[in-house]
Order: sequence, then structure tokens, then C-alpha cells
Amino acid sequence: MPKTAKHVGVCQDPAQARYGFGEGHPFGADRFAAFWNEACNRGLDKQVLPLAARAATRAELESFHSARYLDYVTEKSVSGGYLDDGDTPAVPGILEAAGWVVGATLNAAAGVMKGAYRRAFVPIAGLHHAGRDHAAGFCVLNDIGVAVEYLRREHGVQRIAYVDIDAHHGDGVFYGFESDPDLLFADLHEDGRFLYPGTGRADEAGQGAAAGTKLNIPLPPGAGDGEFHAAWQRVEQYLHAQCPQFILFQCGADSLAGDPITHLRYTPAAHAHAAARLCAMAEEHCAGRIVGLGGGGYNRRNLAQAWSGVVEAFLTV
Repeated sequence: MPKTAKHVGVCQDPAQARYGFGEGHPFGADRFAAFWNEACNRGLDKQVLPLAARAATRAELESFHSARYLDYVTEKSVSGGYLDDGDTPAVPGILEAAGWVVGATLNAAAGVMKGAYRRAFVPIAGLHHAGRDHAAGFCVLNDIGVAVEYLRREHGVQRIAYVDIDAHHGDGVFYGFESDPDLLFADLHEDGRFLYPGTGRADEAGQGAAAGTKLNIPLPPGAGDGEFHAAWQRVEQYLHAQCPQFILFQCGADSLAGDPITHLRYTPAAHAHAAARLCAMAEEHCAGRIVGLGGGGYNRRNLAQAWSGVVEAFLTV
């Protein structure tokens, strides 16, 4: 497919944008509008194709999550309380809202595989903390895990690279595929000794048949673009050696300076650089196939700038 601006899809569907936990919660439903206003100010809305969301089916969700866990979320959405130890409220309708996030990510992956888009970006997605049988860290369903299972089942894509530059370790993905040698995993994050979820040590490199196949790079609090670029070289070396067939890129903006709940100090240039380099690697190894997922980020100006920079890289590389 020719590489033109109009071959980049961006999900603008209000159904996925409504995922959140109410006013005053860091993960509020205003996050999409913050991004999209900045994207429109940069004229990106005129250069991309719209990408629709949909509700993921129960069968699709069960490809990654346990039936017992899905039943638990259904019940808690009525009874209220928290789905975990206090981070993720069981607000009414949260399972349905999370299901639309999963559906948006699945539509993005399907659109890239079928040639509707060369690349795609879903801003309210990348819920990387949810495990196969539990919620965690504002994440009810793990759209990444479901997308991996979808790409394998429906398209025969086996070697999928998951790259994560969110400040928090992508523990739901890591432990969900810890023994899977074909799920390539590279994660730059703030050292878990100082930040939730406390995982992602450098010696966590996979188990069993996957031993030595995963890459976790914890960075100290206060690390900025210099430390990011030094670590990023290791990510590129790892990916080139592994030859992925598809790239899922979680570009959480909570690694930028000024986020209210983290301590890294990247500028938006880090996200743009990572996106551009991953696009180049996708062209080399994956027939161009890459999907970006917004992930975390709780300073609205930061996420607007970081995600808009990712979309600009998707358009220009």
C-alpha cells in the first residue's frame, strides 16, 4: 500500500472516549478531548481517517480474560466498590465501557491487517495493567492481550512485539505472556521500587520457553530524554534481532515531566522519536503494520502533546 497521510487511522469514536472513572479521578473521560483538541489545532484531523470503535464480544474477551473474572466485573458494576485494592472503581457500566476500548483496539488491528490503514492510533486504549483474572491500576480489561490473541487466531500473526514507554510497567501484558516466547516484550518504565506496580525488574526476562526473551528496562525517578535515548538503543537492538510481524506500541504520556503521579521527566520529543523509529522498524520487519495505544498520562497538556506527536510521526515516516 502506498504510504500517504490518509492511510493513518485514528479512533475518534465517543464510545471509547467515555472510558473513565468520573470527575476528580486521574483517569477521567476528559482525556480524549484534551488530545483531540490539540490534534485538531495541528490540523491532524484533516490528515487521518476515522477509525470506529465497537463492543468486543464476550468470546473475544474470554480469549484473554477468565469467564469468572468477567462475571465478577459484571456483578461489581451493579454492587459498586472497587475492582482492586482501591485504584479502579466499579462504576456503573464500566465493563461495557472497557469492552468498547477493546473493540476499538481490535478494529485498529483488523484495519491494519486488512489494508484499510497502514498504521492506526487509539488514544483511550493500552490498558496494560489488567490481568487475565483481575483489574489493576485503572485498567478493567486488557485490550492489548485480547488483540494479541485476535491477531494470532484470525490472521496467523505469531511474533508480535509489544513496546511500552508508559511510566508504569506493563505488568498485565508481561505476566499474561511471561512464558510465551513469541510475544516480544520491551518496556521502558520508572523503577518499580519507586512506582506502582512495583514490577518490571531488569532480571524479569521471561519464564520457561520464554526465558531470556523479554526486555524490561527500569529507569530511576527523574530520568529524562537523555536516559530515555540511551535505553531506547537497547529496545531497537532487541526488536531488530527478534524480527516481529506486528508492533503494538503503548505510548503512555505519564512518563513526561509534570505528570501528577509519576517521576520521569521526558519531553514529548521522546514519544515522537519512539513512534518514528518503530514505524521504520515496522516497514523493515512487519510490512508497515503498527498500532499505537494511548495508555496512561494524567497531565492533560502532556498527553495532548505526546499523542499528537505520535500521530505526526505515523503520518510522516
